[in-house]
Amino acid sequence: MEKIKVGIIGTGNISGIYFQNGKRFESMEVVACADLDVERAKEKAAEHGIRGCSVEELLADPDIQMVINLTIPVAHASVCLKVLEAGKHVYVEKPLAVTREEGLQVLELAKRKGLLVGSAPDTFLGGGIQTSIKLLEDGWIGTPIGATAFMMSGGHESWHPSPEFYYQKGGGPMFDMGPYYLTALIALLGPISRVTGSARASFSERTITSQPKFGQKVKVETPTHVAGIMEFASGPIGTLLTSFDVKGGSTLPRIEVYGSEGTLLVPDPNNFGGQISICRAGSKEWSTLPLTHGKAENARGVGAADMARAILTGRKHRANGELAFHVLETMHGFHDAAEQGAHYVMKSTCERPAPLPLGLAEYQLD
Repeated sequence: MEKIKVGIIGTGNISGIYFQNGKRFESMEVVACADLDVERAKEKAAEHGIRGCSVEELLADPDIQMVINLTIPVAHASVCLKVLEAGKHVYVEKPLAVTREEGLQVLELAKRKGLLVGSAPDTFLGGGIQTSIKLLEDGWIGTPIGATAFMMSGGHESWHPSPEFYYQKGGGPMFDMGPYYLTALIALLGPISRVTGSARASFSERTITSQPKFGQKVKVETPTHVAGIMEFASGPIGTLLTSFDVKGGSTLPRIEVYGSEGTLLVPDPNNFGGQISICRAGSKEWSTLPLTHGKAENARGVGAADMARAILTGRKHRANGELAFHVLETMHGFHDAAEQGAHYVMKSTCERPAPLPLGLAEYQLD
């Protein structure tokens, strides 16, 4: 079977799972990697039996048709634009860009060039969310009327070696974890038409308690507790609460979807699998249901592989740029609404991603 030749730009910690799974999917083959630190790229390449080079050399390689962009968020848009200018399709880690303006530039250039853009997260293609989609489509809880989603934590300064970014502009819990939750909710319920929200920074500074920066102070420049309300175009009303300010733990679920005939407990959208439970109308008992789909382990990279398959077949890819931009605009919409004390009407929309078929092998996509 024909495979799309792929290069990776950015060889930090997250690149490992992309190298690992890149060997498993039938639609793509990772052949090279690059980094601003060329020696690091060559070291990583040697680990995986591929070619390590500079970013310029990778972009000049005519055999590479698609690039996976694993750089830091502030560089996402600029690197994507370089990849597209080089005539290659691009798949980027979340978020698509830091600003809406940059995100639009990426989509518009891709359209002019006739190239595809894809973006993480792709966890919604895992067995947990795909099974939940199947249950909704089969009417297990009737007509969806609402949803709640929660990401409650005490922040990253207790474990992350360099947590400063998470408290700077473009950081915060919404931009860090919101893409997982919003992408899952859109995959479940479709695009969002209007949002509102409230947001605050509960603490003006944070103290790092992880190594190697133990004791250093971090100034907080972005909201760290964000509550958003979403009106979905299909009718349901959703609530999303993300926080770095919960110091005593939380028992809230990750995602619940409420329907006319019951409630669906959806697993953590930061993972690919997880437990699914349902409580039908008239019952007080929760039932645990088996997964109908595979890819329940760490299948990170499945979104890139699905895009490679789309390049080969001409069909639409699921973790696409329009979906990623809709998520990006929603996150900014929450912050805009909080600052302005008003609803934010969404300017973008997207198609609800096509569910994966039943009965696929673990690394198969069609």
